[in-house]
Amino acid sequence: MSLNSDALRSFLAVVDAGGMGAAAELLGQTASGVSRALSRLEEELGVTLLTRTTRRMELTEEGRLFQQKARAIVAALDEAEECMRIRRQQPSGTLRVDASAPVMLHCVAPRMAEFRALYPEIQLELTSTDRIVDLVEHRTDVALRAGVLGDSSLHARLLRQSRLYVVASPAYLARQGRPRTVAALDQHALLGFTQPDSLNTWPLRHAGGSSYVARPALAASSGEMVRSLALAGVGIACLSDFMLHEDLASGRLLPLLEGADNGYRQPLHAVYYRNTQLARRIACFLDFLSEKGGAAPSPGSRTPQRSPLR
Repeated sequence: MSLNSDALRSFLAVVDAGGMGAAAELLGQTASGVSRALSRLEEELGVTLLTRTTRRMELTEEGRLFQQKARAIVAALDEAEECMRIRRQQPSGTLRVDASAPVMLHCVAPRMAEFRALYPEIQLELTSTDRIVDLVEHRTDVALRAGVLGDSSLHARLLRQSRLYVVASPAYLARQGRPRTVAALDQHALLGFTQPDSLNTWPLRHAGGSSYVARPALAASSGEMVRSLALAGVGIACLSDFMLHEDLASGRLLPLLEGADNGYRQPLHAVYYRNTQLARRIACFLDFLSEKGGAAPSPGSRTPQRSPLR
């Protein structure tokens, strides 16, 4: 019996993706090709690894055991390949990066032309999700996350700290008036997030406490969507400075209640799994973003026990 790494990768892709079609898309192959590879693997092993129904695929007991061994083998092969690349001092290979839409659009995408010029042998795959993703399940090397982290199984590197601004468009303020106090926000149309609730905690000091809990008249799942609503004059929003610098500079959005700012600065981290050796392609990406994003905290900033994510 002779197993090859392609067969193992096809099997793991089917497990992670949940089906032949999705696995084929991940691998850049046809569904029939993935199916044949899986069948040959089961024939070589003399066992059934996956039970197939019209709706789903599930691991057999043998499949669950083999999955653990297969992941270890593929990880060892990847590490061996990476060691050879490191010896050549030429970062290369596929780098998969995930971030929320605002972080990807404003912090990552504008800098990728320069990164590609520096590291042409790295093939980037950028994905955007507005929720926390499992790095292994989504085959992600690096995720960029805003806010305080709680997963101790991950390495984290601080890239920057951002101020949160409460903003509205000139059209909205002309129509509804400018709130002069934090309490006056209760009389306005506030824009917020559908989940989690912590996203709707704004860094504003007021008579009732050190932060303001907004009750959105209109909620969205994405920070970029909230920004678009604010630009359209729908209401007042609270967003990170990296999303707003052009809007504030042009006057498309105006800052509100700046005197009530409680000093909170939102951290942006790059997170990745703990390994004995950090892949060079990941290391150079983190170094690049740290240099461009400014890893050092802003003067006078502080990190609270809890923070909203953006």
